[in-house]
Amino acid sequence: MINRIRDIRKQKGWTLADLAEACSPPTTPQTVGRLETGMRNLSLKWMERIATALEVDPELLVRSEKGGHPQVVASLGASGPEALATPRDAILTTELGNEGALMVLAIDYPHGEYRPGDQLWLRQIEPAHAGRAINRDVLVPRKAGRFAFGRLIDRQGTLVGILPPGHGEKQQVVDNPPWIAVAEMLVRSL
Repeated sequence: MINRIRDIRKQKGWTLADLAEACSPPTTPQTVGRLETGMRNLSLKWMERIATALEVDPELLVRSEKGGHPQVVASLGASGPEALATPRDAILTTELGNEGALMVLAIDYPHGEYRPGDQLWLRQIEPAHAGRAINRDVLVPRKAGRFAFGRLIDRQGTLVGILPPGHGEKQQVVDNPPWIAVAEMLVRSL
C-alpha cells in the first residue's frame, strides 16, 4: 500500500512540522516524514492521528499500488491551462473537511441550474451557523419526512427562508430545522 500523507499535506500547504504539531498528541516532523516515506509502519492508530490532524477520513491516507487514482495534471489560470511540474493526486474538496456529515441529493428532474443525473454533495451544519450559508443552496428537513431545497435567503431566530430553484415558486419557511445541509460540490457527467 502507498500512503498519500505527503500529497494531502502539500495540498493543504503544510510543512512536516505543521502536521506534526497538528497531531494530538503532537509528534515530531521526523516521525511524520518516516510515516510518509514508509520508513515507519502506518498503523491504524497512526492513520487515525494523522487523518484527524489533516481533517480527512483515515482510508483516504492509503491507496492500492494497483489501482490508479485521478491525477491533477494541469491548472487553468488567467493565461490558459498550464502543466504542473509534477502531477499530484486529486483530492476531492469534500475529503478535506469533516465538520459535518456528507450527503448527496440526486437530481432526477431539471430545477434551475441543476440537470437530471447531477449529484449535489452537501455538508450538514448546525442551524445556529445558518448565517454563513446565506445565498447558498441548502437542503433542509421538514416535518413528515419531507425536505425543502433551494437558496437560503433569510434567517430570523429559528426560522429559515428558502427560495426553491424553479421559476415562479414561492419562498418556503422552515421553523427550527434539526440541521441544514449546504451544497459543497456538484458532480455532473459530461
